[in-house]
Amino acid sequence: MRVANSDRGKALTTLIKLLGTGIVAGVLVALVALPGVGSTGITARDAANNFQGMDSDLNTSPPSEKTVLYDTDGKPFATFFDKYRESVRLDQIAPIMRTAMIDIEDSRFYEHGAMDLEGTLRALASNVQSTTTQGGSTLTQQYVKNLLVDSAQTQAEYQEVTSPTVGRKIRELRYALEVERTMSKDQILEGYLNIAYFGGGAYGVQAASKRYFSKPAAKLTLGEAALLAGITQNPTAYEPHRNPKDARARRDVVLHRMAELGHITKAQANEAAAKPIELNPTEPVGGCQTSKAPYFCEYVKYDVLNALAGGKYWQMEPKEQQTIVNKMNRGGYTVRTTLDMDKQQAVDKALRSIVDPQGNRVGAEAMVEPGTGKIRAIGLSKHFGPGKGKTTINLPADTAHGGGTGVSAGSTFKVFTLAAALEQGIPVNTSIKSPETMSVSGFQACPYYGTYQGKKYNGELLGGGPPWRVSNAGDSQSGTFNLKTGTWGSVNTFYAQLEKRVGVCNAVKMAERFGMKQGNGQPLLPVPAQVLGVNDVDMVHLAAAYAGFAAGGKYCKPLAVTEVVDRTGKAVKLPKHECKQVIDKDVANKVASILHANMSKGTPKGRNIGRPAAAKTGTCEAHTCADFAGFTPNLAAAVAYWDFRGPWQYKVYGVYGAGTPGAIWQNSMREALQGEPAPGFNAPARNFGDTTKVPNVANQPLDVARKTIEGVGLKVQISPANSDKPRNTVVSSSPGADTEAAPGSTVILYVSNGRPE
Repeated sequence: MRVANSDRGKALTTLIKLLGTGIVAGVLVALVALPGVGSTGITARDAANNFQGMDSDLNTSPPSEKTVLYDTDGKPFATFFDKYRESVRLDQIAPIMRTAMIDIEDSRFYEHGAMDLEGTLRALASNVQSTTTQGGSTLTQQYVKNLLVDSAQTQAEYQEVTSPTVGRKIRELRYALEVERTMSKDQILEGYLNIAYFGGGAYGVQAASKRYFSKPAAKLTLGEAALLAGITQNPTAYEPHRNPKDARARRDVVLHRMAELGHITKAQANEAAAKPIELNPTEPVGGCQTSKAPYFCEYVKYDVLNALAGGKYWQMEPKEQQTIVNKMNRGGYTVRTTLDMDKQQAVDKALRSIVDPQGNRVGAEAMVEPGTGKIRAIGLSKHFGPGKGKTTINLPADTAHGGGTGVSAGSTFKVFTLAAALEQGIPVNTSIKSPETMSVSGFQACPYYGTYQGKKYNGELLGGGPPWRVSNAGDSQSGTFNLKTGTWGSVNTFYAQLEKRVGVCNAVKMAERFGMKQGNGQPLLPVPAQVLGVNDVDMVHLAAAYAGFAAGGKYCKPLAVTEVVDRTGKAVKLPKHECKQVIDKDVANKVASILHANMSKGTPKGRNIGRPAAAKTGTCEAHTCADFAGFTPNLAAAVAYWDFRGPWQYKVYGVYGAGTPGAIWQNSMREALQGEPAPGFNAPARNFGDTTKVPNVANQPLDVARKTIEGVGLKVQISPANSDKPRNTVVSSSPGADTEAAPGSTVILYVSNGRPE
């Protein structure tokens, strides 16, 4: 219902009699600011009677503020926000901007309280006499309104604080009176400039200055300040990108108002008004899609959400999770991370130079620092985001960090059975005859706590079963192998038999000591084929496990977030980060030494990086994927390569761990470690029943050859041989040169008798 002009006149007469009382203020402002609208049942008398008894505490959350993620150099690499805002102090805003805003919105701001009585009466008189209305809200009232709008969490709350009713305006004034009592004018102005909406998705003057001019608010010029000050009256109508003509007209209104008030000269106003609007826009960016490290960003995002949820984010209902997301987007948190941007760029470069980002096959890699567990880089060959050729699934990570369910670990998992064997005292020189194909039975079942093939196990036994038919891969061979040569050749039949000696349960427990679990968060399946990597895992945890061997058996949980601080400087409680010595240092060092030799003797041969390194390849069952995991004493990395549409439906024939994954690992590690120290590995302090490499003594005199062989702890047996070589010259040996022999074993030297056959 519209209020008749006669009713307005009566109201004005009544109000003038009551000037000076706080009671009438709410009604006066309501009539001025909302002429011609219904009061939703609140009459002037009701408002006057209730005004003093209203709640004056403005219970609002602070204005929403962006959350920023920082790398180890203190540089931001991702931003999250509901509303693009960057709050600044008043002294960080150009004085001309402050002046422009006050002149156009509330020129008597420093002279009145919550209500400008003179301005209100002037506006009221104009509204009574004209169909064109004037507003009577002070800058303080506008600040209050913006606070209420910003704090609205639901559509219903938003409608309540924006509805055109007398009651709403009265409540705003009541809050404004309290704001004026508790805050200085400069504090109110600072608050308003930081909360006001300037169109284009920019909240606050600093965000607006960067949005439209790509500069901080401290460097705004007269024309720029006038443009921004004019927008707040109607951000949609005066948004300069969409409505440049109207925005310019509004800017000129501000300029002439500033001249009218004597804060600039008329000549300055005319000169500024003569210039067209010149924008240098910067699009507000947020989330991981625009980050330079999007997959690392995704990993961190879920760690932060979980921390804000008290560690219970994944146990929450979707509605509760959205509340936590809003909290992160609005809370203005500073997040310090472990990201090393140089290493991240090395990973991205290697992945995308070797794997087509638009293809269906993907390469995924993670780098972890030994001894700390700090994740230094997480990358994927595909670009992050929605749309064709991209993905928003964090494939290098586990499900809890936005990833899938993982990818088969392949033969990279043999390292845990190797470690278990060494820990149990099985000598390195233990020889096992290993044919190309064989059946192995007698595996002991293990208690399991998880879900497998739709059944939930709560300690029931899993594994064992009928004989396991196992075959060697194309890069293996048949014969007799020991712990070294079986590892170097990645011999499946050797490791199947070694696992039986070690015990499946013990091998799985060893992997779990190094933090391994399935990519979906379930415990590892304790089945015999686990030694060949049938468990699907993520690259972050695999890299962290290998980092544990690099650190002498000290395993550290993967760490991406080191600190989360809210806008007040209060730290958010993070999960306790643990590092633990999970195996004896000598055992870990022995594993490292075998994998170090593997770089020159085994399947990773040719993937050296110009410094001491250790690695293990993995070729997944039926060519579903390929892996490569390795480390130096100061950095570990794991790489997987597969078809992300489904490794079993779309196989990668002809690819082995040393192939595409090995090339990615080699290129990324070489560049990531460029310029850093290149320490060697520590030798184990105790004897593990190791093997000794047979020296090459061919063509040497017998006495020299004998000393050489005996010098490495081997015995010598001499056998004459027909040869045209000089008499007492070694022709060959058995075992042959560079093969591994048990310490103290005998080497036959075939010595020339000087008589050719």
